Amino acid sequence: MAQLRRRTAQAGALPAPSAEDEARRNYRRKRRFVRAGQAIMLVGALMAVVHWLTHIEAFGPEQPAVWLDLVAGYPMAAILLIVGASTAGRK
Repeated sequence: MAQLRRRTAQAGALPAPSAEDEARRNYRRKRRFVRAGQAIMLVGALMAVVHWLTHIEAFGPEQPAVWLDLVAGYPMAAILLIVGASTAGRK
């Protein structure tokens, strides 16, 4: 009975990935982090540009609320840029 279990467990086991497969997997993972970081940085840059355009009244004479200006303005754009850069530069 124990032999049958052992054979069944061995038959269902996956072979160990080769060094080349492991290198490809690591490369794809690194590229995903780089692209995700770049996307986060793009969102931060867009947020900063939209915030700046709002301040120069490109969308009309209304100014953003004070809490929105303090939370979702330049500070959030800077945080997104920093997080995106650290994600893209991760080793």
